[in-house]
Amino acid sequence: MNNQSKYLISIVGPTAVGKTALAIKVAQYFKTEIISSDSRQFFAEMNIGTAKPSIEELSLVPHHFIGNISVNQKYSAGDFERDALKKLNELFVQHDVVVMVGGSGLYIKALLEGLDKLPDADIQLRGELQHIFDTQGIEPLQEQLKMLDAKKFAAIDSKNTQRVMRAIEIALQPKDTALKQPRKFKTIKIGLNLDREILYQKINARVDEMIANGLESEVKSLVNKKETYALQTVGYADFFDYFENKNSLSKTIELIKQHTRNFAKRQLTWFRREQDIAWFEPHELTKIIKHVIAASSSI
Repeated sequence: MNNQSKYLISIVGPTAVGKTALAIKVAQYFKTEIISSDSRQFFAEMNIGTAKPSIEELSLVPHHFIGNISVNQKYSAGDFERDALKKLNELFVQHDVVVMVGGSGLYIKALLEGLDKLPDADIQLRGELQHIFDTQGIEPLQEQLKMLDAKKFAAIDSKNTQRVMRAIEIALQPKDTALKQPRKFKTIKIGLNLDREILYQKINARVDEMIANGLESEVKSLVNKKETYALQTVGYADFFDYFENKNSLSKTIELIKQHTRNFAKRQLTWFRREQDIAWFEPHELTKIIKHVIAASSSI
C-alpha cells in the first residue's frame, strides 16, 4: 500500500449480512483496528438485540465504539463524528490503515464527509405540521416529504411521525453552507450484500438466535428506559406491546423479523445512492483485499 497516505476502509451493508466477521478478517490482514459505526452497538446495556461482536471476536481485533455509552445518554451523529475523528487521529499514528464497519448510514456519512448543520426547529412550522397530523393523519405528511425530498423519504422510517416532520422541516429551511472540516485520510468503501432470499433467511435465523440467547429478558431489564431514544429500535420496541399483553410472543417474534427486514431494505436504499462503493458478497475476502490494495494505489 502507499505508505504516504492514511486509509480508512469503510465496510457497509444491511444488517445480518456478515459485516462483523468480514471486517475482523480485513483488519487482521492489515494488522489494524476497527471502529464500529453501528449506532445501536454504542449502548452498553443493549447486547443481544444489537448483535454486538462476541467476546471472542472482540479479542481477535481491538474494537472502538462498542458499548461506550449508556442508553440514558443521547449520542448524535455529530457526537460520533467528533469522537471518531479524534480516535482515528490516534490510530493513524500506529497504523496506515484502519477499518470502519457498520450499517448506520448517517453516522458513517458524518465521519467520512461531515454533516451539514441542521436548522433549528421552526416552532410555527412544527405547529402547522402537527395540526395536519392531528386532523388528517400521517399520509399528507408522507406525500409532502415525498415531493420535497424523495431520497430522504425512501431512506427514513416513513411511519415515524416525528422523523417525517423533522425531515420536512429540514427540507423547507435553507441549508447552512459553512465549509466542512476536510479529512486528512482517504476512504475505500466496501459494500456487502447477498441475494435477498438468503439475506432474509439470515435475518430470520439471527432473530431466532437472539430469542434463544435471552433477548426477552434483556429487553425486560430495560423496560423502565423504554422512553429513551436508544430503546426505540427494532427488537426492543417490539417487545413493549408484548409486555403489555397487546401481542403474543410468537407475533412479537414475527414482527421483529419483519421490522428487521424492513430495516435492511432502508439500509440498502441509503448505501445504493453512493456511487463509489464496490460491492461484494461477504465470503469474497480475497477479492476484497485485492480491491483495497488496488484502490489504495490509484487514489
